[in-house]
Amino acid sequence: MKEEEIRPQHIFDEYLLLAKRDSQKYFSDRLGEEVVHCPACNAEGKHSFTKHDFNYAECHFCQTIFVSPRPPVESFLRYYQESESAIFWASTFYKETAVARREKIWRPKALMIRELITRFGTEECSLVDIGGGYGIFAEEYEKISNQKVTVVEPGPALALVCQEKGLKVVQGFLEEINPEQLDRGAKTFVSFELFEHLHDPERFLRHLYSLMSAGDLFIFTTLSGVGLDIQVLWADSKSVSPPHHLNFLNPKSMRLLLERLGFNVLQISTPGKLDIDILCNNEKYIKDRFWRTFINQATEYEKQKMQTFIADNGLSSHILVVCKKS
Repeated sequence: MKEEEIRPQHIFDEYLLLAKRDSQKYFSDRLGEEVVHCPACNAEGKHSFTKHDFNYAECHFCQTIFVSPRPPVESFLRYYQESESAIFWASTFYKETAVARREKIWRPKALMIRELITRFGTEECSLVDIGGGYGIFAEEYEKISNQKVTVVEPGPALALVCQEKGLKVVQGFLEEINPEQLDRGAKTFVSFELFEHLHDPERFLRHLYSLMSAGDLFIFTTLSGVGLDIQVLWADSKSVSPPHHLNFLNPKSMRLLLERLGFNVLQISTPGKLDIDILCNNEKYIKDRFWRTFINQATEYEKQKMQTFIADNGLSSHILVVCKKS
């Protein structure tokens, strides 16, 4: 899989440009309001770099990267409901990439989730997709399973799209959901590329834990701040894109956070496929001589071998986590 297939550069760059402008509009007067500690271990972070006026700190205990100071949650709610970049993402980006992402991302993810539920949980569970977007994952999962999917989606436009597809939808942020809005019985909760957006990861996880019954699974993906492409590109990484991405945990710090809150961590892996391709697409920002030379000289076969090594050894920027409530 190539980055261009799921994130065409011209569309993604337009989205990032809109987001940069929106950062000024929605956050410029609120950036320094709340100093936060590491979302994983609560240690004090040290300033690392600034991007679009957002300050990123790094925890020198668990290497989590996070925005601090952090604007209030109200600014983010307004941004996600009104901003040009949020509307562009929910309309143009989704529509332009829906076919490719269904084939390359959501169909394989549905198969992966079914396999993980078989291995770690019970197949007689309902599925809750937190931040389900256009509902493509839910559609693909229902095709291969007898179980219905409930989509939790705060965006009115995206919630409507899911409803028009015949999916069960609970409109709102997870932190606002109560147990009566979900199906009874065993459940598996999933979320994809959501965790890095959370204003308060601990609050999110504590509320999720309260919605779960003993034995319920939570399976999710997010970005690792110690992953190859983010480490090499650092502030120039397109994944470091405020105001969207606020938290970059990693396999070590994610385990710390989840276990601190009472979750039983069953698996943390980094099955990423794009780290090397992302470096190839951003060669002009690579300062490290080793990686610059590798990108220029390696064959496609050698690049794929390196990507496999990175994924197998916890070094990709794409994290997959499986945990449960005991």
